[in-house]
Amino acid sequence: MIDPFYKSLIQCSGSWCSQSALATLELKQIEFDNLDYILFLFVAYSCGVPAVPPSVARVVNGVDVRPHSWPWQISLQYQGSSGNWGHTCGGTLISENWVLTAAHCISSSRTYRVYLGKHSLQTADEEGSVAISTEKIIVHEKWNSFLIVNDIALIKLSQPAPVNEIIQPACLPPTGALLAHDSNSFVTGWGRLYTGGPIADNLQQALLPVVDHATCSKSDWWGRQVKDTMVCAGGDGIVSACNGDSGGPLNVQAGDGSWEVHGIVSFGSGLSCNYEKKPTVFTRVSAYIDWLNDNRNKKNKGFNLKLF
Repeated sequence: MIDPFYKSLIQCSGSWCSQSALATLELKQIEFDNLDYILFLFVAYSCGVPAVPPSVARVVNGVDVRPHSWPWQISLQYQGSSGNWGHTCGGTLISENWVLTAAHCISSSRTYRVYLGKHSLQTADEEGSVAISTEKIIVHEKWNSFLIVNDIALIKLSQPAPVNEIIQPACLPPTGALLAHDSNSFVTGWGRLYTGGPIADNLQQALLPVVDHATCSKSDWWGRQVKDTMVCAGGDGIVSACNGDSGGPLNVQAGDGSWEVHGIVSFGSGLSCNYEKKPTVFTRVSAYIDWLNDNRNKKNKGFNLKLF
């Protein structure tokens, strides 16, 4: 057993850890020649740099991910009347305490929890996975379910997420950043494998080319329904996000190799998950950086926040 004195030396406070890097200190006590030695292991986990690199091969359809290669992906689950928990949406861990998801995933009548470190939804006790209850949920004050605008919400966890090899936060993009047309992005989630099909057991990923606003807002695409606070990806009629992927991330690799969450799965075609010229539409995260920072830093509820 480790001496409490040495445990007291280990902490990670705001002065030790920057917002872009989280640190874990591991302590081991060993005995050698009747003497105790304390071994300090310092491991820094930067945002958007998974311990298990994701596969970025070009594939036509969604595929099982390498387990824990998208360590910021969470399963948002709600408690049913029988007491069982069920997957309803995806989301993104963006710090030890906060998760990003879609406003349309949230209902004031439900009790939620956030499951981190999951690969298989059907495996109850996956090693390293943890379910954490929510302390509060902040839905954008201008969320409009009819127009599907400002489809963004923040979840504060009731306790900090354990940051390790299989649970890590994604990076946020720079304020106002726009993705180039036809650039690579990856959507991840446990959504339906095809229109009307079953929810995926293992976490899936799919490569989606970005569609710029000028194209996506054409009349034979999404037209005026797509706003400049959104980003489109896909639209080839072959691969897309689907029901159950909502709230999950659109992952884009930055120039330094780290992964940023540029989108939140918002909506798609009601005709089919894979419909030509109807790409998946995401809330553009870079349009909401100020909102995210303001609400994460507020200590009080504030008059303009909708809390559940």
